Amino acid sequence: MSKATIECFFDCSSPWTYMGFERLLKLKQRYDFTVIWKPILVGGVFNEVNQGLYEARESMFNNERRLTSFMKDLQDWARYCELTINWPDFHPVNSVKAMRSCIVALEQDRLIDFARGCFQAYWGELEDISQDDVLANIAVAANIDETLLLNRIQQTEIKNQLRANTDELIARGGYGSPTFFINGDDMYFGNDRIPLIEHALSYA
Repeated sequence: MSKATIECFFDCSSPWTYMGFERLLKLKQRYDFTVIWKPILVGGVFNEVNQGLYEARESMFNNERRLTSFMKDLQDWARYCELTINWPDFHPVNSVKAMRSCIVALEQDRLIDFARGCFQAYWGELEDISQDDVLANIAVAANIDETLLLNRIQQTEIKNQLRANTDELIARGGYGSPTFFINGDDMYFGNDRIPLIEHALSYA
């Protein structure tokens, strides 16, 4: 039986992606599979194929009953995942630099530490991951040269790779973050699909 491959398309500006990211890593402790990380710009996905999300989000934030339920759900999931998740006043953040930085971290074989640092900074510490100084601090903690990172994210190659990953997800039927593909064509969207991914892995 060949080893399964899971592609993970993700953007650090989503709390559900934070949960899915950590749960996928825990899953990897129990199953033998390869992860291919694909940083994306989820706003680009929404603009192209999921514009209704903006109206739905605005509607929810203008409805106290639905907002209260959403925030409870978020905290219930955070406790279940053993994560600290707060709600930044400046959400949604412009995550383009953070996600370009994830591509640089991937080049440096430091993706997990760097992406986790972004998630923790934004959702745990309420730091603005669109800012260079915040990204530099995350880079240092992940053992990445901060000057290299801040220079690389301005280069066309990195910008094009982020755009290519985003376009790839759209072309393959995705519409948000996190999106997972098992062995190429078996797509799962969302943190709450992790049990289904585990079930699929048991037969892979």
